[in-house]
Amino acid sequence: MKLRFLLIYIVVLIAVGAGGCYVIANGNLSKDIPTHTIEINRCIARLADNWEAVSADENLLIPSDEMFDYSVIDNDGNVLIYTREDISKSIQSATSNYDIIRDIEVNGTVEGKILVHNPKAELEKQTNAKIAVFAGCLILVTVVVFIFYYIYLKRCVIDPFNKLKGFAVRIAGGNLDTPLDMDKGNVFGPFTESFDIMRDELKASRDREQQAVKSRKELVAQLSHDIKTPVASIKAMSDVLSLTADEETKVTISQISNKADQIDALISNLFHATLEELEQLEVRTEDINSTDIVQMVTEADYLKKVNVLDIKQAVVRADRLRLNQVINNIIFNSYKYADKEINITSRFDNGNKMLLIEIADKGPGVPEEELEIITQKFKRGSNAGISEGSGLGLYISDYLMNKMEGSLTPKNKEDGFAVEIGLKIS
Repeated sequence: MKLRFLLIYIVVLIAVGAGGCYVIANGNLSKDIPTHTIEINRCIARLADNWEAVSADENLLIPSDEMFDYSVIDNDGNVLIYTREDISKSIQSATSNYDIIRDIEVNGTVEGKILVHNPKAELEKQTNAKIAVFAGCLILVTVVVFIFYYIYLKRCVIDPFNKLKGFAVRIAGGNLDTPLDMDKGNVFGPFTESFDIMRDELKASRDREQQAVKSRKELVAQLSHDIKTPVASIKAMSDVLSLTADEETKVTISQISNKADQIDALISNLFHATLEELEQLEVRTEDINSTDIVQMVTEADYLKKVNVLDIKQAVVRADRLRLNQVINNIIFNSYKYADKEINITSRFDNGNKMLLIEIADKGPGVPEEELEIITQKFKRGSNAGISEGSGLGLYISDYLMNKMEGSLTPKNKEDGFAVEIGLKIS
């Protein structure tokens, strides 16, 4: 239903209502009250001719043989005959009802009266009934039209608007994959295609942005990997030069080597963080003998600070490369933050079928309330001080251990700080 149809309906309704009011105001809904003058005169003559028989009756109901109803009374007010129960039967009631009162003369003498019923009340009732029917029909038509108009509004305005509202909420929430249903038959029909084109453009823009971010991260990862090669060469050449250099030169070479280690650690953090964001840190578990873990610890402890190394004999499931990376990260953190001797012990957790390896140092540890967050990305202990770091070492180590179906738990001890890693026993 278009707006012009509603306006036409309103105009027609006003016209019909005005016409009905005019008819009601001018009394045209009811017929004029009939007088029946000739018929009444004829009835009076007939009653006069048969007065002896009529006067002998007493309160007798007879069928009317005229176009009107009437009653006949004598001079004493006694009802002789009448044609209907609910008509006037006395002068007083006939007067109040505006009935026609005529004398009945017999041989020039008034013997009685005829009370002709005035049908005004019945006609008014009929008129009122017609008015009620007219008003009821008008109201019914109005209600029906407005019901249809409400259905039209709901289907063509309210429901499409709610659909657009839901579409906007989905777009705001980042859902750019669900298209908007096209329906050009509603008020918002011309807009639905434009809204869906907007969704397509936003989706294409987001895809381009994600691709650009991914390309940038891939570039960073590639550059990080390429930088590690010359850094490793610098480290190797430093080691070779230190074998033949004098003591003063060895100090300088040692400083160069330490800076190379620092650059290598930072590049490793950047490289692994970038790969993790690209979801390229693959973990492939295999059976590893615990003696291999001893070798990993020995290679990672280049400052020779591991004082106790007790790894129990077992075969565990792990990724050799990633486990080596985890051990290197933990030992390097101990070097950086504690710079104390390191004790590495192990025990079995038979309930969970795990080999638990504890790497502990004599460092200050971290505040208890921060133990749960230091394995999160870019989180470090508040007492890290001026020590350089990005907050990625333990995060990546925890990520890798979870990928290997193991665990990583940092904790404070009475005499220092420890990181416990759990490996699943094969």
